Amino acid sequence: MKCLLLMACVPLAAQTSRLEATPEYLRPDPFGGIVAADGGSGGFSNSVKLEGARGGHVSFHLVVKMSRPGPYTLTLRSYPAQFGPQAELFCEWFHLTESNKQYFPDALIPVQQPYHSAMPEPDNRIEKQTAQAFLVDFWIPPDAEPKTFHERAILQAGGETSELNIEISVLPATIPNDDVLLMDHNSYGTSWLADDYPSLSRKLGDGFFRSDEFFRLIHSYHRIFYEHRGIFHQLGYGHAGKVGPEFAPALEGSGRKRHIANWDLYDRHYGPLLDGSAFAGTRRGARPIPFVYLPVNPEWPATFVNWGEPGYETEFVNVVSEMERHFREKGWTGTRFELFFNHKKRYMGFPWDGDEVRFPADNRYLLEYGRLLKKAVPADSPVKFVFRADVSWDMEQQFKDLGGVVNMWVASRDILSWLPRASAMLRERGDVIWFYSGPPAVTEPASTITQFPLEGWMRGVGGFVHWLTVSAGSDPWFHFDGGATALVYSGDRFGIAGPIPSVRLKIQRNAVEELTLLASFAGQKLKEEDLKTEAARLYNHTTPAEWWNRRPAFADKPTYEWSGTALDEAAKPAMRHLEHIDPEAWARVRQYVMRLAAERNGQK
Repeated sequence: MKCLLLMACVPLAAQTSRLEATPEYLRPDPFGGIVAADGGSGGFSNSVKLEGARGGHVSFHLVVKMSRPGPYTLTLRSYPAQFGPQAELFCEWFHLTESNKQYFPDALIPVQQPYHSAMPEPDNRIEKQTAQAFLVDFWIPPDAEPKTFHERAILQAGGETSELNIEISVLPATIPNDDVLLMDHNSYGTSWLADDYPSLSRKLGDGFFRSDEFFRLIHSYHRIFYEHRGIFHQLGYGHAGKVGPEFAPALEGSGRKRHIANWDLYDRHYGPLLDGSAFAGTRRGARPIPFVYLPVNPEWPATFVNWGEPGYETEFVNVVSEMERHFREKGWTGTRFELFFNHKKRYMGFPWDGDEVRFPADNRYLLEYGRLLKKAVPADSPVKFVFRADVSWDMEQQFKDLGGVVNMWVASRDILSWLPRASAMLRERGDVIWFYSGPPAVTEPASTITQFPLEGWMRGVGGFVHWLTVSAGSDPWFHFDGGATALVYSGDRFGIAGPIPSVRLKIQRNAVEELTLLASFAGQKLKEEDLKTEAARLYNHTTPAEWWNRRPAFADKPTYEWSGTALDEAAKPAMRHLEHIDPEAWARVRQYVMRLAAERNGQK
């Protein structure tokens, strides 16, 4: 949790270079202003005051402004302090969007200090650039001393020196390590890694997809999302059931002789994720990933041509039973392994929908797989298998018909909006309930991404899924599609063998930390309902009731009679409040969290 107080800028006419700052939700442009989506003007300061809780982050944009081209050096200096805030400096890449031919900062390139460069920034190649933005990201350790710390940013350019003072007040409050809800970042397969990391794939050639570098690369994606208060999913099979070799153990034989022949690639991929060692050295500590897709689909481990025959059941049960034993022997009991079907019949792989079932007749397949899973996994197994269904059209009826079979639900945001009692009902019977959508494009206000964790908390769900978060397009650097399917970028261009974060990911992380702290205040003195009421009022001037929709009349009809247009109309009332998030929406919630944290510790 943090608060950024900006001191108004005093014009320095004689200076040709200077440092200024903006809050994280007001993104600078390369010409000295604020991007239009975030307000277009104002917001700059020549000093910064931040306030934050321990175990969290505080962030802001630091802007180098130069009226003349030339070299410059930027340095962050802190006064000596034990257990104080720890700074990271990122150079912000200005992406030129294809849709409106404007520049937006998003990709964050980690840089060492002192940072030497020039205006215009040589690599970004922006004609007549006069401002370069940096994200300053402070981590406040859980054991930091509650006091005020001082930092300075120093710019040297053209024989001039400009300084910007940074004051960080650390509150005694500590953000819980377990988030109020899980922010999930989804992806598909690994073939895109060769395209995103050409330097590495060219170097390794045909051996890329079996190399240690390849698996380290996969783990680096898990790490970056974990370090930003999220998780990462990779689906390892396609709509026709083909499984990537690194996502499943190798099989041999058929029928009763179907068995696992080799665990090598699977264990290299998943072992460090399932025992937590992939996260050693992170600030959050080494922990196993909480959820992971299984490679199971209609074509694996059994061949779907034999569906309905004894041989299909035998192959499925034998292999899944072997997987359970392997996981148990390895001690991989801290993760939930998801049986999940992602296919749709329109892709011609299988004759039924596994994902977003619309026709109730398809549920019979899910019921049968539930029976097979129960047969394969011992009832007393310490290994956690869950049956996941991503649901939309028929979800209200599926909650009833598949109860006791499916126990993890990833629900349509729109349809969930007219089922206000569903989340509590599912949680009470021990099910997991998440909802899904996708990242906002950079062309939307920077604060837009904060709506998803807040909406999840308001609706009582346990997680949110960004359906795709690693696809930044073929050329995000000079021909950007807006980033609606990416929250990280390949670091290959900058000599980094792994992903780099985005401004949007940092804002989302900070919001999750602050929301987690806010939710922790619920108790005898503060009711969760009251906290939600005030957060909604501050965020977008609504009440909690306005985050829900009325159940439409057509919901009583068979789902095959529904139309997409009717669905859109039914979702509009609640969604209208989330269509245009004003730039300072989350800042108001943040100030509320800061005030409560200070009051609970007797500071105000």
